[in-house]
Amino acid sequence: MPILRAGFSPLDKRRKRMIGEVKKAVLAYSGGLDTSVILRWLQEVYQCEVVTFTADLGQGEELEPARRKAEMLGIKEIYIEDLREEFVRDFVFPMFRANALYEGLYLLGTSIARPLIAKRQIEIAAETGADAVSHGATGKGNDQVRFELGYYALNPDIRVISPWREWDLDSRTALIDFAEKHQIPIPRDKRGEAPFSVDANLLHISAEGKALEDPWHEPGEFVYSRSVAPEAAPDTPSYIEIEFEQGDAVAIDGERLSPAALLTRLNELGGANGIGRLDLVEGRYVGMKSRGIYETPGGTVLLAAHRGIESITLDRGAMHLKDEVMPRYAELIYNGYWFSPEREMLQALIDKSQDCVEGMVRVKLYKGSATVVGRKSAKSLYSLEHVTFEEDDVYDQRDAEGFIKLNALRLRLLHRQRE
Repeated sequence: MPILRAGFSPLDKRRKRMIGEVKKAVLAYSGGLDTSVILRWLQEVYQCEVVTFTADLGQGEELEPARRKAEMLGIKEIYIEDLREEFVRDFVFPMFRANALYEGLYLLGTSIARPLIAKRQIEIAAETGADAVSHGATGKGNDQVRFELGYYALNPDIRVISPWREWDLDSRTALIDFAEKHQIPIPRDKRGEAPFSVDANLLHISAEGKALEDPWHEPGEFVYSRSVAPEAAPDTPSYIEIEFEQGDAVAIDGERLSPAALLTRLNELGGANGIGRLDLVEGRYVGMKSRGIYETPGGTVLLAAHRGIESITLDRGAMHLKDEVMPRYAELIYNGYWFSPEREMLQALIDKSQDCVEGMVRVKLYKGSATVVGRKSAKSLYSLEHVTFEEDDVYDQRDAEGFIKLNALRLRLLHRQRE
């Protein structure tokens, strides 16, 4: 009689057939309880070799413990990579050129990180000869979709293993029991159930679930870690100047910075002034509503500044078209379609609009708000001569009469029709 492995039913012929088909899998690995259990589970159930991949996206955690734990679990091929610059340069900045907001509020901090992780997993699979990839996203959330759409877009034939959709470890207690049975170290402070789940990268930090699931209850101050409460922020405003080139921020207060260094600086400045907090109930792609607490201090400042420089350098028609396509673009990123042709088409449109988006923006940071108070550009479309209320020689106000009558013609005809 065959030995049944953890997480499988003896009647599930499909799953039994799948066992043994995978030779090597690349696992998106954080070193935490969930992914450490997944690592051992892959070894036990699929009896495959596992390659771990841990990405530094600016989450602010020490990553070497992940290496040590992977080594302890017998992993020979361990990838720990600093992807902060690529993350901001090739993913965050292109998204901010679009002023992307999901459901009008969310700056997509989690969503934009997933395609980069998926991309690198597929590359590592090719480098190591792996025939599968695996992630720790649950079967209820958006991340499973984001990861797997990315995998399949970059390698249509890759095998995807999603343990949360396959195993019978359906509680934190079950995970801990599995870890103890297989001698996986669990930090003492991790044995008690965490009050909420956290995801972090250089763009944002999010908290959701458990203590935060009731959308009527205001989250306690202990939930926030990247910003002071607006009430506790300095009573004196801070002023910063952000320089843009072709739609991307390149310098703060005259100091040129790399993309990751610039976003880090904005996070510090925004967080110190209580900027970037969001309490949101959002519509997940899988159909349910969820409540999330987001902190995006640097991104909130950057969005305000980018719209500020666009206001004097971007033509009205181009700006309005961008605003029309933005919700669709944001939805594509939220739903996991970063590598889709429609996102790439919209990106080309957006990037073309940024050719002349350059100059300086002055932003006032004060008790939770980022307010544009100055903007200038060598390519400005703002003409004081035309807009002044004083006497001018460039605009004949009598021209407006014909303009108004032509635009009113259809309205006048419509009124006569209805008489």
